[in-house]
Amino acid sequence: MAGAVREALNPLPDDPATLHRRFAELGVRGRHRNLIRSAVAALPLPADEHATARALARQLTRTGSTVPAVTAGLALLTRLGEPEDVPYLSTLGLLRSLTGPAVQALDALDRRSAAVLWLVTSVSRGELRPLVHALGTGDDRAVRSELVAFRAEPRFLGATTARRIAEAARLPDLLAEHPADPALLARAARLLVRMGCASDNTTELLTYREAPAVYETVVTRAGLLPPTVEQHATLLSLALDLSSGSGALLDWPSGCRERLLGSLDRLLAEPSWTATATATAPATADLDPQGPADLDPQGPADVARRLRAGWIRRTGRRPFTRPAVPDSGLCVEIVAGDPVDRAPVETRILVDGRPLVPAVFAHGPAHSPEELLDEGLLRAGPEPRRVRLAEAWCSEGCCGALHVTIRRDGDRVVWEDWRRPPPPGSSGPAPGLPVLRFDATAYDAEIARAEADRAWAWPARTVARLIKAGLVERPELLSRWDARRGWISTGHEEPDTAQVHFWYQPGLGAGCPEGDPLVFRWTVPDDGTPPEAQAAAALRRLAEEDPKNYSRVSGGTRQRAEELGYTWPFGD
Repeated sequence: MAGAVREALNPLPDDPATLHRRFAELGVRGRHRNLIRSAVAALPLPADEHATARALARQLTRTGSTVPAVTAGLALLTRLGEPEDVPYLSTLGLLRSLTGPAVQALDALDRRSAAVLWLVTSVSRGELRPLVHALGTGDDRAVRSELVAFRAEPRFLGATTARRIAEAARLPDLLAEHPADPALLARAARLLVRMGCASDNTTELLTYREAPAVYETVVTRAGLLPPTVEQHATLLSLALDLSSGSGALLDWPSGCRERLLGSLDRLLAEPSWTATATATAPATADLDPQGPADLDPQGPADVARRLRAGWIRRTGRRPFTRPAVPDSGLCVEIVAGDPVDRAPVETRILVDGRPLVPAVFAHGPAHSPEELLDEGLLRAGPEPRRVRLAEAWCSEGCCGALHVTIRRDGDRVVWEDWRRPPPPGSSGPAPGLPVLRFDATAYDAEIARAEADRAWAWPARTVARLIKAGLVERPELLSRWDARRGWISTGHEEPDTAQVHFWYQPGLGAGCPEGDPLVFRWTVPDDGTPPEAQAAAALRRLAEEDPKNYSRVSGGTRQRAEELGYTWPFGD
């Protein structure tokens, strides 16, 4: 069908009727919208044909009667549109089948209109509807009021939504109009944090054209913010992103990023800010109406503050005390993000000071240190090794992953043969990546240093690591119960617990597994004793008691669970 779409569009006709007829004869339908957009994007359009093509596009978008024809017009206006086309594009985009191409065309002409259209057509959560309504009507006073009022937790505010809100609200202008407004400043900082969230679309912050200006405003005015655990966590998240996350990839003037990091370093080192890391329970005056802290102060908010205070104690100096770049040019940093935001733990790989994964892979963060470092995957051995550095948040089978081959070549370590999916919106393969070469001695030293770094880990994470290491060393602890090791780490919802998953199949221990497996999950809460003692106790229990008796089914099928006599914990 791609060939038929190209045939219909090339040569580009002068009148809409011809294009309508070609699409009909070649069987091009509304479901081929993406093929049409790709074909139009690839059309050769010499400058002397722009006026004719623009006139055709306007006729198609204003009088077209089929989805393929109007889509072709929208795709042409993505390349050739002018300000007078904005109202038509905004109206067409309200039709569900045309929203994507209309937003794309508006993005090239008027980012605010594109953002408003995207929000109006994409946001369904009731918590955001008052803000979206204010943005749609252009009521600046209501925009400011609703912008600081809605809950900005991850479940309400993904990276794309955060970017579109900032664009629709004209955030730099809003900050300029309210230079002494701490609530607005806090919300601007929060939007930046969510745009840079590594577990979401990592291109959103890089797509936001005003990001450097908003960073500059937020950091230079950060002294207006109250020194609370929540605000400390927000500013620390910004510092981590500026230091080694996608924020480091923005188009910064020389020395600007370093200056902003220095400013955050000095502010967060002040006694009023360092004191927030000792918080164990919230005071009423500290409650932040913008986030989890406005919940019952003796409930989830208390837990959130305790988690964040511990994270700040472990992480607070890391973005400001990075070791000197090794002679190899490779630096490996382990970054644990804000636990209340459910931010991932990443093995950030920096080459000559620039983070590698967000620069070349848009769909997810670098893998955790347990995957890359504890398994020794970044070591350069005598045989080439293919390593997956990152996987899409959905799955590799859906949106791909980033792979590289690591090999030793004499006194050099070579990273080559990169594999990754094409960039979002691209119809062709991903551009090739250069071969990277590192001094082998310096490379080995840096990998060894990163593998030994445990300062980022909290107790439950250490317990999970030690349990996993024990089961790797002694697989019989599970095989005696017809089980094998699954995913072991800390809980996403409960980071203060170690989560031990294992697969159960009758006969597995004897080498004759029967039927489909069931997945069980054993939750090990942090009891406050040393992690080594907790892990040892967990391993002893696995040796002495069948773990199926104190775990719950977490995967498999209802039918198989009932066959084996276990309760299926999920709905139909």
